[in-house]
Amino acid sequence: MNAHPGTVDRPLKHDPQKQAPMTSSTSEPSGSATPYVTTIGANASRQNRTREMQLIPEALARAHMQERLREAEAERGAVRLAAARRMHRRAERASLRARRALAMAVMQ
Repeated sequence: MNAHPGTVDRPLKHDPQKQAPMTSSTSEPSGSATPYVTTIGANASRQNRTREMQLIPEALARAHMQERLREAEAERGAVRLAAARRMHRRAERASLRARRALAMAVMQ
């Protein structure tokens, strides 16, 4: 069996000077990329990127609004808790006054 250079039996050398020069295919244009990849793919990805960039402020504003709502809800809860504690202390004081008044009435 006669092996040709560049086959499995006899691979090409790693030295670029000893390899055969690369030849371009006749079916491809001589540019670096085909027009389909250059224009359509790049434009689609560019449009997608600009659309995402335009939506970033909206997403940030939505996140800020949600954070403000959470803070307002937490503050409302804190205000409710403080009011409940105030009313509880007031009720305890009223209960103590009522006990004293009852004790005074029983003692006389």
